[in-house]
Amino acid sequence: MIIIRGFALLQAMTAAVLLTGETAALAAGTPPLRLDIKIPLAGIHGRIDHMAVDLSRHRLFVAALASNSLAVVDLEGQRLDRIVPDLKEPQGVGYNPATDTVYVANGGDGSVKLFKGADLSPTGRIELGDDADNVRVDSRAGRIFIGYGNGAVTALDATTHGKVASASLGAHPESFQLDRNSDRIFVNVPNKNEIDVIDRASGKLLASWPTSARSANFAMALDNGRRQVLVAFRRPAAIGVFAESDGQLKATIPTCDDIDDLFVDEKRDLIYASCGEGYLDVLAADGTSYRTIARVPTAPGARTSLFVPELDRLLLAVPARGGDGAAIWLYRPVP
Repeated sequence: MIIIRGFALLQAMTAAVLLTGETAALAAGTPPLRLDIKIPLAGIHGRIDHMAVDLSRHRLFVAALASNSLAVVDLEGQRLDRIVPDLKEPQGVGYNPATDTVYVANGGDGSVKLFKGADLSPTGRIELGDDADNVRVDSRAGRIFIGYGNGAVTALDATTHGKVASASLGAHPESFQLDRNSDRIFVNVPNKNEIDVIDRASGKLLASWPTSARSANFAMALDNGRRQVLVAFRRPAAIGVFAESDGQLKATIPTCDDIDDLFVDEKRDLIYASCGEGYLDVLAADGTSYRTIARVPTAPGARTSLFVPELDRLLLAVPARGGDGAAIWLYRPVP
């Protein structure tokens, strides 16, 4: 196991020449992801949900749902920095560098709690209703998007925190992604077996794409270069490839089970999927589709991850199991 000391080395390694697609290293059988370090999360138990990163301070924010807290990890020091307590089943977390604010969405009481600055001072609370979940930050537009309740995605003004738009979906939204090629938001709505498309500014529902025989669509990512929406289904376990333009299903690729996060590595033209079954699946682009090139063993229940292109690292949240404590595992893409 390689131990990384400081981010100077991280940045130097990130600056190395990268090849897209299947590289010579992959062809030679080298795993496309290498485990570098494990950072223990002492005191964190049970289910862990989503994460966000503060790049300027090298901090990772981890929604420790079962522990009703936010774990703050010092990535440079490779340690748990602190635990923010007294939350109610935190599920989503987002960081806005423009205002230096952390947003924590709580499924237990439907609130969004705000923390600001280096000391994470509590600075507010927004009541959404119930089951506040995924958070997305659009710093340039000054908007914070949060999915919650029995079917809504609300846009908050990043300065006033007032609601500026809301979309009604008819069932609870899971992962949603902001399209950088347009003003659209793509939303997984698993209880309706749909992928909804909404207008970012007005909240108007533009389209609903049926998922047909596939269900439990929780994770989502956008392949912006190919203008495709990638949706991870749990029943059956597969990634569906949809055209951004009209929702046409172009391909399906079988995957490991219980995916909760999905990311596109644009530098290498790879897809990373983290599965509660205990694997990371790595897929390579193949025309308009993709194919699995590696299945990397992890740990049971480790289904939540975060790919940070600026650090060139995939961060995996591993819950406590048996005698092993919870931890954040850092993977380095190879090469």
